[in-house]
Amino acid sequence: MSDETPEKATPHAGEPGTVAVTVEGKKGAPATYKASLTSEAPKLRIKDLGVTYIDRHGRSTEAVREVSLDILDKPGIGEVVVFLGPSGCGKSTILKSVAGLLPPTRGEVLVEGKPVTGVGRDRGMVFQAYTSFGWLTVRENVEYGLRLRSIPRDERRKLSDKYLKSVGLDEFADHYPKDLSGGMKQRVAIARTLINQPKLVLMDEPFGALDPQTRWGMQSLLLDVSRSEDNTILFVTHDVSEAVYLADTIYVLAPRPTHILHRIDVPFFANRDIGLKSSTEFRNVEKKLLDLLYSPAG
Repeated sequence: MSDETPEKATPHAGEPGTVAVTVEGKKGAPATYKASLTSEAPKLRIKDLGVTYIDRHGRSTEAVREVSLDILDKPGIGEVVVFLGPSGCGKSTILKSVAGLLPPTRGEVLVEGKPVTGVGRDRGMVFQAYTSFGWLTVRENVEYGLRLRSIPRDERRKLSDKYLKSVGLDEFADHYPKDLSGGMKQRVAIARTLINQPKLVLMDEPFGALDPQTRWGMQSLLLDVSRSEDNTILFVTHDVSEAVYLADTIYVLAPRPTHILHRIDVPFFANRDIGLKSSTEFRNVEKKLLDLLYSPAG
């Protein structure tokens, strides 16, 4: 990540951006956000990102201000990085700039050292809204990107079998989206994104419209998929519980114009299940985040 390791700089309790998470008497690695970037070419670099909108009347609104971070490539580790902040703060704006859907007003976004100038196969995005094509079957939806790339039919079939199974939809391959629940439609979107094997999977509150039980199931599915596929996932949410459950790293964002307030490394590592949400460890991290989000100092 962009932050210096404890060997280089040990943060002190009470410094801005510092959170020391205590888990059943064990002190987690303190996490300090610093805007300095590494000398390496990371998987993702966001450097001095700023986005300002101009409305039809010529009035400007600053949505994002001077956001900088690095996400390093960690082979063999499926990593989830969460942007957490209040609704409307600019989280999705950052994600759209990474996706190449929204050019920055200032600064730049680089993937493996190459500037992002538009959409590309190295990034895949899952939205909150259901995006399946209603006239295509589940399998045809999942294979859509492969067909655009003229991948042979036999190879498409092999890959779609793999990814439909990974999201639990192998028995629904020939169904149409109208036959699916909301959670199943989002599974289609996840499989359709993963099948193209992007370097970065970008998820913009993909479970926001789901009921709590379905949402929990989708969160667990996402963790399973991220570990098995070795993906780096950038996940946007305003839900503190969801952030703690999914994330390896959380960037806490300020209200608009958004900027990074804090970075927290979540101490649960890879071994998570739904029972974690009722644990003391989980509640401790939730409380830290709520304090950061709603403290007067913000």
